[in-house]
Amino acid sequence: MEAKSEHFPRLRQVLLLFVFLVHTCAERGDYIVVEETESGSFVANLAKDLELGTRELSLRGARVISKDNKNHFKLDIQTGDLQVNEKPDREELCGPIQPCVLQFQMLLEEPLEVYRFNILVTDINDNAPVFPEAEMILKILESSLPGSAFPLKNAQDLDIGINDIQNYTIYPNSHFHVLTHNGSEGRKYPELVLDKSLDREEQPRLRLTLMAVDGGVPPKTGTALVLIDVLDINDNAPEFAQPFSRVQIAENSPLGSLIVTVSARDLDTGTNGEIVYSFFYGDEEIAKTFAVNERTGEIKIIKTLDYEKIVSYEVNIKASDGAGLSGKCTVIVEVLDINDNTPELIMASVISPIPENSPETTVALFSIQDRDSGENGRMVCSIQEDVPFTLKPTIENFYKLVTDGALDRETRAEYNITIRVTDLGSPRLKTEHTIIILVSDVNDNAPAFSQASYTLFIRENNSPALHMGTISATDRDSGANAQVTYSLLPPHDPHLALASLVSINADNGHLFAVRSLDYEALRAFEFRVGATDAGSPALSSEALVRVVVMDDNDNAPFVLYPMQNGSAPCTELVPRAAEAGYLVTKVVAVDSDSGQNAWLSYQLLKATEPGLFSVWAHNGEVRTARLLSEREAPKHRLLVLVKDNGEPPLSVTVTLHVLLVDGFSQPYLPLPEVASEEPHADSLTVYLVIALASVSSLFLFSVLMFVAMKLCRRNRTVFEGRYSLPEGHFPGHLVDISGTGTLSQNYQYEVYLAGSSATSEFKFQRALNDMEGNANLGNDFGFN
Repeated sequence: MEAKSEHFPRLRQVLLLFVFLVHTCAERGDYIVVEETESGSFVANLAKDLELGTRELSLRGARVISKDNKNHFKLDIQTGDLQVNEKPDREELCGPIQPCVLQFQMLLEEPLEVYRFNILVTDINDNAPVFPEAEMILKILESSLPGSAFPLKNAQDLDIGINDIQNYTIYPNSHFHVLTHNGSEGRKYPELVLDKSLDREEQPRLRLTLMAVDGGVPPKTGTALVLIDVLDINDNAPEFAQPFSRVQIAENSPLGSLIVTVSARDLDTGTNGEIVYSFFYGDEEIAKTFAVNERTGEIKIIKTLDYEKIVSYEVNIKASDGAGLSGKCTVIVEVLDINDNTPELIMASVISPIPENSPETTVALFSIQDRDSGENGRMVCSIQEDVPFTLKPTIENFYKLVTDGALDRETRAEYNITIRVTDLGSPRLKTEHTIIILVSDVNDNAPAFSQASYTLFIRENNSPALHMGTISATDRDSGANAQVTYSLLPPHDPHLALASLVSINADNGHLFAVRSLDYEALRAFEFRVGATDAGSPALSSEALVRVVVMDDNDNAPFVLYPMQNGSAPCTELVPRAAEAGYLVTKVVAVDSDSGQNAWLSYQLLKATEPGLFSVWAHNGEVRTARLLSEREAPKHRLLVLVKDNGEPPLSVTVTLHVLLVDGFSQPYLPLPEVASEEPHADSLTVYLVIALASVSSLFLFSVLMFVAMKLCRRNRTVFEGRYSLPEGHFPGHLVDISGTGTLSQNYQYEVYLAGSSATSEFKFQRALNDMEGNANLGNDFGFN
């Protein structure tokens, strides 16, 4: 039972680990913990940072897990605090790696959610320097001269940074002092230097204490005992077979490649004849780059070579025997170049923008270089072919980029020029550098109107300052050279007061009417508009603007006949024997407007006897609607409405007086109340006087009519110019007054005098349709 209970937690841990590996974790920020922090110390409040409630942590089964299953930290479910579970030791956790970052995850089981955290463990000076050996033994010949150097083994400090070893000291130091050298990876190495000659007979062994000091506060130290055995003089030193040699190796040779094997021999025997190879210290770079096998003398590469940094190395090898004697040889290692460096381009100056009308102009100056040598370092420089630029060499490896003729900003305002530098190595390497050259504008383009001419339409009776329309001109230049100003040019017609009709906004070309326009006074006018840029010198262009005034229905019809001038009304005479459709008279009217605003229609509004007379709507002819009877009243008054077709329509009324008579040969008095029912004694005299007065009145009226017709004929051209015909189909119910306002057909009227008329009235009795049709209004009436 216990084995089974132990199996389930392990299975659960495996499942949770699997979920941890496959689930995407939410990355959170870092926390910082100083090493050696006591267990239970507060690190952070995870509940607050994750915006979770402490009760939610408990309900969702929150817990902290680590990648290495070590519980460095623990979670307080009640508070959400992350606490130190085990006192962290940075050296144990990370060793020499820095920074030391620990990762842990907080797992929420229901529902499953994982958050990842990083904790940075900072170092404290809790470790003292330690030497690998408590004692170091050196054998030094008593013949060694002051200044001889002897390397010592360095100490190690598990701390990092400033807490690591900073320097070495040695005491007592009557014969020696120690130098601290900086080695690779920032470590410090001690070197013992002889200050005073040794005497084996006087002191065969020296005991010195070497101390390593770190940079902590307070600093910690470590010591090692250095035992120096003073050796007797050896009479045979090792000798190299080749004291000087030269080898070559490619810079891309892999690490561990064998360069050369040096060999020396010693005539002594025993320990005095045992040779150990080592570098003759003096160049730290040599020790970092090469390694020598102390037994075989093989020299190998331990660091990647770079021809561009170091072309050759002078490697000094020392062969030491057991008695402390040594010999030296020199190996010159020449590094062979390979094409591993791309060419470099160094831009000295770039001039941008450049004026578009400039002749050959230097745009850029640059130099090129390749750190390789030979063919690997030879270069070819070029640019793309689709740009108006060319490269010209100057001094060695210097080029200038110049324009290949004048540029046009309006065609292209920006050039992306790619300078390509290729070496001649194998394989060839290249580098590219792109510069942007902007072309600045000069005023070489005049403003251009969108249209050569504009036609604007405006209705008459407009309000002053009404926006009529907009003209637009564009300039292909830029900046001030493209700032267009509009203005009105003097008109060709000196009588056209343009300033009183139109104004223009100089900035945007908006045209405005200065005052209200009248179609009947001015139907259209033309003027020129100029567009000028702000360049120096300024360029300009002009366009023609035609303004067409559109008609509004602002004129009511005007009746030409019968004249409504307040004088005695004209009476039309109709014989009682007239048949239905008999032409009584014709109402003639005109309208000063145009188009449908001048299409007139006629309508009988009122009549003394309804149904007796009718008015034709399309021509204003007044005709009898039926046969007349003896019972009809002798006098009739008709009210005719003349209306145009505008919106809204305007109208005028005209009053007609019609007198029914038995015949034109009988005199007739228009006022029945004047006539006497009984014959008068001197009626014949009265009739003669009336007849004489009638003939005189008729003559005078004929003269007046003749003068009136002449005036109408003179004004015919005026009406023809001012009242235009509407285009398209003319409505059948309207009257065409496009001519002089005359009748649509020519009529001849017979004039009869009423025998009893006291006012000498006359009557246009009947139209004769067989009269010629091209007579004017004055010839349309025949007097008998």
